[in-house]
Amino acid sequence: MKLGIFAKTFEGADPRRVLRSVAGAGFASAQYNMACSGLPSMPDVIPVVEAHAVSVAAAQADVEIAAVSGTYNMIHPDMTVRQAGHRKLAALAERCAVMSTGLITLCTGTRDPADQWKGHRDNDTPEAWRDLLDAMTAAVEIADRHDVDLGIEPELANVVNSAEKARQLISELQSPRIRIVLDPANLFEVATLEEQRRIVAAAIDLLADRIVMAHAKDRDPDGSFATAGKGVLDYEHYIGRLEAIGFDGSLVTHGLAAQEAAGVAGFLKRHLAGPSIGEER
Repeated sequence: MKLGIFAKTFEGADPRRVLRSVAGAGFASAQYNMACSGLPSMPDVIPVVEAHAVSVAAAQADVEIAAVSGTYNMIHPDMTVRQAGHRKLAALAERCAVMSTGLITLCTGTRDPADQWKGHRDNDTPEAWRDLLDAMTAAVEIADRHDVDLGIEPELANVVNSAEKARQLISELQSPRIRIVLDPANLFEVATLEEQRRIVAAAIDLLADRIVMAHAKDRDPDGSFATAGKGVLDYEHYIGRLEAIGFDGSLVTHGLAAQEAAGVAGFLKRHLAGPSIGEER
């Protein structure tokens, strides 16, 4: 596995500065955000020179651009908002090759009109699922046109709120473009250690053939999010399950402050190195 981080963790609107910070904190890959280039996260247009600057900066810093963020609310109650998201996704996909990446991360959306990461009672309705299928069909057409893959992440607050729904989406769309970003902290809020391990293991096993990126954050005992290694998530179990399926992509941390990055890199590296001689995993 390659250790990565959200590039947006670090301040700056110059990819050279941001990606040097990524490398300096001990990470070999980044999930990029166009805000790190001084643009909106989802721009209407990305000049070629800006996209090329990302690739050059990545090469200079020896950091892989594992993915670029393309999140927008795919089932927003306002159709015009969804359509604007599709147009911006196309602009991003058009520049992925120039930025030396082939993966865009998505948000499967919520009926909440103000916050794409906030749950809504209508997310589990057949209408929401229908709208997601329509939106993902449009996204797949864009992905096919520009030869990129799309990473969806099961999130409790979104339409795809479980590993089972992610598998259902894959089955219904029948597109190899659909990939999985797996974040175990998004699969539960409050759970016993036994429950947590069961949920994480089942999700990894169910989605093993599609997992292209893994995320690393944590949960506090009260269910709130925490920095990786500071909460209740069993990282030994999580990383062990990823290794068991042969996952060799990027393990990307996020939800942390820049000053925590080096410490989190050390924590994750220790787990990736495995147990010491004489210890059992």
